[in-house]
Amino acid sequence: MAITAPGSAPADAPAVLSAPVRAGRFRGFRRGAGRRPGRTAGQRTLQALTPWLFLALAVGLLLLFTYWPALNLFYFSVTDWDGIDLEKEFVGLANYVEVFTDPRIFSVFGVSLYYFLGSFVQMAIALYFATILSFSTRFQNLFRGILFFPYLINGVAIGFVFLYLFQPGGTLDSVLSWFGVSDPPQWLGDPSIVNWSLAGTSVWRYTGLNFVLFLGAIQSIPRELYEAAELDGASRWQQFWALIFPGIRRIIGLSFILAVAGALSVFEIPFIMTGGANGSATFVIQTLQTAFNFRQVGLASAMAVVLLIIVLLVTWVQRKVFPDEKVDLT
Repeated sequence: MAITAPGSAPADAPAVLSAPVRAGRFRGFRRGAGRRPGRTAGQRTLQALTPWLFLALAVGLLLLFTYWPALNLFYFSVTDWDGIDLEKEFVGLANYVEVFTDPRIFSVFGVSLYYFLGSFVQMAIALYFATILSFSTRFQNLFRGILFFPYLINGVAIGFVFLYLFQPGGTLDSVLSWFGVSDPPQWLGDPSIVNWSLAGTSVWRYTGLNFVLFLGAIQSIPRELYEAAELDGASRWQQFWALIFPGIRRIIGLSFILAVAGALSVFEIPFIMTGGANGSATFVIQTLQTAFNFRQVGLASAMAVVLLIIVLLVTWVQRKVFPDEKVDLT
């Protein structure tokens, strides 16, 4: 007979587990019972490749519809291709020389000046209303919607609407007749004012875009700064120059770049309303006419490349003049 210590269980007695130990083993059993079997090598490979497959699809579409046409554009610009024949003769830089030496090609950049000047009016109007509507005013949401709504309309639809507005005997002439104007000008037929009419249409369309950009930048300025300025007795005009203008300087630079790029690449409005007649042809319209009307795809490609380089240069200058720096308003 084995001798045991007082209070201890016999050697052949079943072990009695404490409550914490039993609970721990029970939880371990439940975790082990619910554990899923390990994934196979194929599943792990598929999981690792899934992000790359989605990325490859996006990159493939980008290469197919953006970079590949751009490479073809550069290739066509050094040939005399007419857009139909399969043979393309290499001409080197002859097309680029013609772009810079033919006065009929580069003179159309003068038309872009009308839209560029109109963009300053556009930004001034947008900044004015963005500043006013950034403060608490009655019906501010209604006015915000009214200002932004023209930007949502398709450019072709806007062209047709203003075509009826400016045509002889149209809406604008009828309104002017109420004020005694019996002989209004030919808004789209007079070469001296046709570009001003088209630029005004562009101002009406794109003011909403600048308005939203300016309004978002103004609302990002902390409200505590306005409250501190009001406590110091600053007027709205002083708040604009001390708080708002420094805070939206980068957005103004962005709007300037958009204005330059837009002025150089205007197409929809003048093409729909005048077709480039009466001296209203922009550089893009002339490029299309060169490619499809005169079947000089090589020369038109060189014109498109020149336009791309000009826009990139303007962007580079803007980045130098308005560097990406944070404005500390505190």
